[in-house]
Amino acid sequence: MVRLKARYLLCEVCVSQRSKLQLLEEKAIFQAVKAAVAKAHGEYGAALFSIGSKVTYLNAYTGVVMLRFRKAFYQLLWSALPFINSIGPQGKKVPCFFNCIYVGGTIKTCQKFLVRYDRQQLYRMLPHCKTGAEKHEVRRAVQTCSHSFYKATQQEHEDDDGGEEGKEEETIVL
Repeated sequence: MVRLKARYLLCEVCVSQRSKLQLLEEKAIFQAVKAAVAKAHGEYGAALFSIGSKVTYLNAYTGVVMLRFRKAFYQLLWSALPFINSIGPQGKKVPCFFNCIYVGGTIKTCQKFLVRYDRQQLYRMLPHCKTGAEKHEVRRAVQTCSHSFYKATQQEHEDDDGGEEGKEEETIVL
């Protein structure tokens, strides 16, 4: 049996008003990307897009979207993303643009990158905090993020060992 390889594009939807992110839906993003590909590459691009393309993940709070394309032609479809200038149905269009932040071969590598990216974003927020309570919340969020990443990598190492006991545990310093 042949495995069809895919590429996952992790994109950030940039909008002028953060409250507009709540209006985003997977179906609307899929339609916007489909229209942009058809506009940029015509029928050929639309045909390639219809084969195995999907919105795999959407976080309406952070504006992060994961798109899946076939490996053979993901660059052609990726080149159409700058043509997206709004998302949504006719009455509720949200003006935005896509910022591609990572391209990965599996969902798992994209998730690992997303954890690191979110942690970096939290560190960038720290100097802009005005009160001690805000700084405490951001530090707590960074620790939670680091702790969950540590647990995920620890579980991955246990799975790789095949459950053998008596081996030394690795410690990951973040």
